[in-house]
Amino acid sequence: MAMGTNIRTYFDGTWHNGDLSVMKAADHGSWLGSTIFDGARYFEGIAPDLRAHCERANRSAAALMITPTVTTDDMVQIIREGLAAYPKTAAVYIRPMYWAIDGGDLGIVPKENSTGFAISLEETPMPKATDASTLTTTRFRRPVLEDNVTNAKAGCLYPNNARMLAEARTKGFGNALVADIMGNVAETASANVFMAKDGELFTPIANNTFLAGITRARHIKNLRADGITVHETILTFDDFRGADEVFLSGNYSKVTPVSDFDATHYQMGPLTKRARETYWDWAHSDA
Repeated sequence: MAMGTNIRTYFDGTWHNGDLSVMKAADHGSWLGSTIFDGARYFEGIAPDLRAHCERANRSAAALMITPTVTTDDMVQIIREGLAAYPKTAAVYIRPMYWAIDGGDLGIVPKENSTGFAISLEETPMPKATDASTLTTTRFRRPVLEDNVTNAKAGCLYPNNARMLAEARTKGFGNALVADIMGNVAETASANVFMAKDGELFTPIANNTFLAGITRARHIKNLRADGITVHETILTFDDFRGADEVFLSGNYSKVTPVSDFDATHYQMGPLTKRARETYWDWAHSDA
């Protein structure tokens, strides 16, 4: 599924123009879902935390028992070569991907050193700073490491995300605030989440039920360096109902303000704005 336009695909050692077919019907990834991906962004001539996203792609592959075949250094270099075909004014979604080709034991365990690799670049606009989302609850929850690969950015986790989003959309909301197995807030269906209260920020503590994102970690580091107190802690839905402001954190948009959580309304407050400002300041200073 193409999200953007002006697509370029890296496969079999070279860059191709267009959305190239890369997987066969009998590949392990096709019929048993052994796929991972990562997402990075290129915008305003920069690709923040690109190396960290490539490193995580290799960690995710290993967690899914897929043998990583491209070093972080090589992956970064390949992506930069692909991005060179885009103007600096372009906004591009960067997606390195691995999948298992052959199965080993009973065909279920991925066979070692039998790995597919591709990178997809899609020109996709960055959302505006004022583009807000709305949240509601969902009956679906985040899994735990004992029953799913929550330590990987794995394709097999996303049908559960889709159920959450679909339920939220039927209720007239843009996204879902999701509980972990204990009933505490984990994240949303598509991004990590922060809330502000009395001038301080709070985000759910990483507990292996959700992927604590690269952009989430960058916000925490940037905001603490800016003198803002950021707590990683257990949070309930009532905590969010009593929040002063809420924003989402993810690679795709970096910062997304939240205007409503069911019947609770929020303004795009100073800490949401500061999270975006410090991220952009850091991204350009690190370029």
